[in-house]
Amino acid sequence: MTKTATNAEQRTMITSNANFRAATDEADGKKYLQGYFIRFNEETNLYGNIFETISPSAVDDDIADKDVLALFDHDSAKVLGRTKAGTLTVKKDKEGVFGRVLINENDPEALSIYAKVQRGDVRSASFGFFMDPDTQKVESRDDGTLHTVVTQADVYEISVVTFPAYPTTEITARKRSLATLTKGRFDTRKQQLIERIKGGKH
Repeated sequence: MTKTATNAEQRTMITSNANFRAATDEADGKKYLQGYFIRFNEETNLYGNIFETISPSAVDDDIADKDVLALFDHDSAKVLGRTKAGTLTVKKDKEGVFGRVLINENDPEALSIYAKVQRGDVRSASFGFFMDPDTQKVESRDDGTLHTVVTQADVYEISVVTFPAYPTTEITARKRSLATLTKGRFDTRKQQLIERIKGGKH
């Protein structure tokens, strides 16, 4: 089970290829929003030349037992469903995390969001999570891009989103985090090289 670190950062991540749709259950006639809110091993462009992937091991296998919210545009005032209430189900498989939200037909806003998804006006997904920045893997690639892999994610919400974009404040925070992380690793490698050189002199 993921344990949130004291230095954990609050982050969001855009879901590529969510296959998100509005559906009506033939058995009970109820309305649902469903799709992959999290996709494993698929790159998303964070900003500029920075790309990010979430590892399958990042999400706990018991995510279905956790208290996860389904929101609209990451807005906690626009709750569509919740696992603890039985109005949201989430399931982890080899592709990612599949979510199914039961629409409250007594909530005009929820019905409006359902209609927007059904028409194709809204069709993107994202999710919010906490993570220890020290657990992410960072790789510099030959094409000049930087690739980070999220290996630990404490997921607390999934969202239907209108515009799949990262908030400016979050990008700034991630730039700072990456700069600190890469500098720390550079300093470590530099010190290791110095020690090896010193060792060769003896």
